[in-house]
Amino acid sequence: MARDIDRQAGAWDHLRALPQYLLPHHALSRLMLRLTRVRTPWVKNLIINRMRHHFRIDIRDAVQPDPYAYPSFNAFFTRALRPDARPLAGDDATLISPVDGTVSQAGRIEVNRLLQAKGRRFTLETLLGGDIELARTFADGDFATLYLSPRDYHRIHMPLEGRLLRTIYVPGRLFSVAPYTVRSVPRLFARNERLVCLFDTPAGPLAMILVGALFVACIETVWAGVVTPPHGHRIRTKPAPDNPPVELARGAEMGRFNMGSTVILLSPPGRIDWTADLRPGRHLRMGEALGQLR
Repeated sequence: MARDIDRQAGAWDHLRALPQYLLPHHALSRLMLRLTRVRTPWVKNLIINRMRHHFRIDIRDAVQPDPYAYPSFNAFFTRALRPDARPLAGDDATLISPVDGTVSQAGRIEVNRLLQAKGRRFTLETLLGGDIELARTFADGDFATLYLSPRDYHRIHMPLEGRLLRTIYVPGRLFSVAPYTVRSVPRLFARNERLVCLFDTPAGPLAMILVGALFVACIETVWAGVVTPPHGHRIRTKPAPDNPPVELARGAEMGRFNMGSTVILLSPPGRIDWTADLRPGRHLRMGEALGQLR
């Protein structure tokens, strides 16, 4: 009986995801980019009001709790929180959640393969844009995939203190990263447009991968501003600025999404012990403990 239910759920997931193969992902996302930056008061207030109620967005922790005080929907969506809203767990040896979001998967990287969902895996090399040497750094290591829904806070923070080493922009599609597409679209995170940010941290190399998605019209970092759009058609690797270097404290903002998406963390083997309750489906707040450094 349970197997029949699983099959039915899987078939429904595939059916819902099927139209996305035909959609003009980037064109729709660029349209969303413009719409979310409209400053006409009645338009932006209408969008804010509809989204607030549809996704049950709680803004009581925001620096500005009046939703209509924001100049655009995007400003509302990427709102800042009060400094006391997200206390950081533990000490400097505690790896914290970089986002408000839900655990999609977490655990060991099996040689060079990460679990996307039940029955679906993808390789480190494809995720990292074909960088074989970088993939070897994280082989047999640990990973955590964190999904940000539209109702979540959308700024991204540092899980540990770190110094930026380089970034890799990887072009791709913009499939939705909602749970049903993660379950049904093969190699989803290795197909979508993404930005790989590599840091030197107390746990050694740490990769933070910001995965784009349908209607995620913009990915930003605090050191480079808007990274995409414009999107490109080739992989671009950029060394970190060195004058001054990009050095960020644990819990400091490092970037943001415009609309919901996913962050994937990668760590080399033997560096992190995950918390016992880090299971798929658990909702986290930025600053909660993900694990301890060994």
